[in-house]
Amino acid sequence: MTIKAIIFDVDGTLADTEDGHRQSFNKAFTECGLDWNWDAALYDQLLKVTGGKERIKYYIESFLTGFTQPGDFEEFVKHLHRVKTAHYTAMLREGRIPLRPGIKQLITDARNGGIRLAIATTTSPENVATLLQQGLCADGESWFEVIGCGDIVPHKKPAPDIYFWVLEKMGLPAADCIALEDSENGLHSSLAAGIKTFVILNRYTRNQNFSGAAAVFDDLADLGNFYRLTGLPLPKRQISV
Repeated sequence: MTIKAIIFDVDGTLADTEDGHRQSFNKAFTECGLDWNWDAALYDQLLKVTGGKERIKYYIESFLTGFTQPGDFEEFVKHLHRVKTAHYTAMLREGRIPLRPGIKQLITDARNGGIRLAIATTTSPENVATLLQQGLCADGESWFEVIGCGDIVPHKKPAPDIYFWVLEKMGLPAADCIALEDSENGLHSSLAAGIKTFVILNRYTRNQNFSGAAAVFDDLADLGNFYRLTGLPLPKRQISV
């Protein structure tokens, strides 16, 4: 198999973002006069649902049975999410959420080696843009040929929609690509699109079921091992294998 493209998830994969998201949700709740608080244990449960707006709705419906929904519930949720996104992107701009070990080097190596790059995520365009600008460079977005994110498809992960969308935009069959994911939902999404998938664990996903993954890594600090297991060509710079 000759790998022509790498498709990256974002949250938890490119950067260990989930606790930043959790803190930003809590800041948004406080700003909007709500006494809600998502601690790490609760957020671990809420991560079963992908998408920030969907997560808010799930919390209200499953944990706040006595909550009286405002008349325009959809706008209420969207406003909360907009406030949360502002807090989160501020954290990114302050450099408080760096890329995970090995990620920037992997992206650089792939780019220099002519391997096409794409993103398939449920997070919002603002979050993706700010993370890439902060973690890579001012024009970090341009390093990726296709960026599929947010509400661009009707069904979020674990549905395969976002991966099918990215494959269509790139004009590539699934067999020519590999995906990098961090969660069970993400793995289900990429596998359902027929893409060979490698998983990078984080604190929230460590105990999830990754049956079907080609390999599972704690992180990508050892890129030589990653290249060997994925079949990616070694870059011209020397890596010990």
